[in-house]
Amino acid sequence: MVRADTELRYLKGVGPRRAEKLAEAGFELLEDLLYVLPFRYEDRRSFATIDELEIGAVRTIEVSVVSSRLIRTRRRNFTIFEAEVEDESGQVRAVWYNRRYLEAAFTAGRRVVLFGKTVVKRGRTVIENPDYEFLDAEDTQGIHTGRIVPVYRKLADLTPRMLRQLLYRALADLDEGTLSERVPAEITGRHDLMPRIEALRRVHFPEPDADLVELQERRTAAHRTLAFEEIFLVQSALAIRRHGFRKKERGIAYEVPDALRTKLARMLPFKLTAAQKRVLREIGADLRSPHPMNRLLQGDVGSGKTIVALLALLVAIENGYQGALMAPTEILADQHFRSLKMMLDAGGIECPMLLLTGSLRASQRREVEGRIASGQAKLVIGTHTLFEGGTKFRNLGLCVIDEQHRFGVMQRSRLADKGRHPDVLVMTATPIPRSLAMTIYGDLDVSTIDELPPGRTPVKTVIRREKDRKRVYAGLRSEIARGRQAYVVVPLVEETANSDLKAATAFTTQLTGDLAPLSVGMVHGRMKLQEKDAVMLAFATGELAVLVATTVIEVGVDVPNASVMIVEHAERFGLSQLHQLRGRVGRGAAQSYCVLMVGKDIPSKVADERLGVMVETTDGFRIAERDLELRGPGVLFGTQQHGLSDLQFLAEVIRSPELLFAARDEAQAMLAQPDGHAAAEAILAALPAKWRERLELGRVG
Repeated sequence: MVRADTELRYLKGVGPRRAEKLAEAGFELLEDLLYVLPFRYEDRRSFATIDELEIGAVRTIEVSVVSSRLIRTRRRNFTIFEAEVEDESGQVRAVWYNRRYLEAAFTAGRRVVLFGKTVVKRGRTVIENPDYEFLDAEDTQGIHTGRIVPVYRKLADLTPRMLRQLLYRALADLDEGTLSERVPAEITGRHDLMPRIEALRRVHFPEPDADLVELQERRTAAHRTLAFEEIFLVQSALAIRRHGFRKKERGIAYEVPDALRTKLARMLPFKLTAAQKRVLREIGADLRSPHPMNRLLQGDVGSGKTIVALLALLVAIENGYQGALMAPTEILADQHFRSLKMMLDAGGIECPMLLLTGSLRASQRREVEGRIASGQAKLVIGTHTLFEGGTKFRNLGLCVIDEQHRFGVMQRSRLADKGRHPDVLVMTATPIPRSLAMTIYGDLDVSTIDELPPGRTPVKTVIRREKDRKRVYAGLRSEIARGRQAYVVVPLVEETANSDLKAATAFTTQLTGDLAPLSVGMVHGRMKLQEKDAVMLAFATGELAVLVATTVIEVGVDVPNASVMIVEHAERFGLSQLHQLRGRVGRGAAQSYCVLMVGKDIPSKVADERLGVMVETTDGFRIAERDLELRGPGVLFGTQQHGLSDLQFLAEVIRSPELLFAARDEAQAMLAQPDGHAAAEAILAALPAKWRERLELGRVG
């Protein structure tokens, strides 16, 4: 027997070396491993005979080994293992690549079940790289064949097959009493949930009569039980965090007298939209409250979040406190610094401002940090350097965190820790569907600017292919002849990869030739800040007609004169990312264009299906919903950054929000009981360490 809290290194088939690799990936106990769920299932229940095999079909056969051999090829370290197998209907050959260890296992006469695809290789019909299971093995019930088989992603150096074997043995040997229920019994009863151990067993190794479609879509009773459990725990933690955050008596209740309102209104260069006014009222109520603000401000590209954040920062500053705005990149921090300074100067408001980024020389940084610590600097704009150890604020009152999904939860927490329970406003231009916002940001109050400033002409978006390139460039030349400018975005898999950067540089050289004599510049993530600034300044002042860029321009960079956005290999980007890129043009009344160039190997139907929503709408919420359907929340929001990387059922929550509402209502009802907080804390305290850490950090973004 094994316990749920057994360290993985003591499990048969793991050992110290593999356990170390698994620990690096965050898996230390058996209970951790039980929550590595299958990402799909294969139906290997029905058996075929050899004479029923069809080319291209994936089937299961039960056969005897006739003979086998290991072939060493001329390619270094490349071997082919072949096994001739037979049943009463005929013979067929199975082949595996670089599996020399199979030579000792596939001995003549041994009975084996194979599952794989039948293909033609060099004129011969073979089963290529099949999964296999010997019928004389210790587990005669079958783990890898003869059933609905769970398929896992590789974990550390455990192959999917090894993981399947390990989980099967662990679930069979588990002392059930050590795997306690996480959801109170009365709640599981109300929602017809099954015991946790039963749910885990059925998810990993479904019953013979299980519905394959329901399994693939994670709609079985077992999946529903685990999904409810997960969301219930998240909602309980968020509710506790929200309650605890609101109980903190900070002693700061900002005053917003009429004189201050009038002063701030005078500095505005334009009339606020109704949505901006509504959001300002919500933020104002938080600032006047004696409890710390913990609010998410979401708004589409160009909706005017920055001016709202500045007004909030000025309230804190006028009340004698410091304000900080943290941006994800130096380019964006620098742009925030310039634009906010311009607004303040235009409004006649004196406010000592400083920019703190990692590229400052040591002497400059010491000077800036000294002025922050002394309180001379009232408004500080910066990057991650704001939360580093050497940066100390005299009396930080309000933190604004821009494009918050780009920062890790630990980073956001550390900035908030720079003050004595400062107000926190986190902003995002990635529209978030309500169900996902409740799951990820359930401990924050959410404000939404759902209205764009008047006078904006929607960007016209088109999908084009390689054969259309000359026509696209002709249109680009036409816009530049009218005095406008253009972005061309190239995708990089890794901005640290020399091969990607080389390809982007080669593209820029080619484009410069194609568009001669137009001036073309390039900016990418590996350039020094001074180099980036020089190129961006040249583009902003009109010296460059075309800017080739990686996604460093995705968020916040503002050049109103740019009217064309060309995205190369648009199929490689997520829809929400494309929406952010498109937001760099169309900042005024003139017509702007976004051209999505699709790779030549991408079928038209696939491109239209994925990218069609970009042509149909400029509604960021609708685009975000479609992106979630296609790619899931992890890719859209970088849930690794949220600390939610191992949440298994986010996609199901979005698809079936009633599950979320039910779990949330139960969590809130439990906390409303006299001993509810103690009960919830006890449930959370019993969780594995990595769960506790993740849920503990839910309080800031």
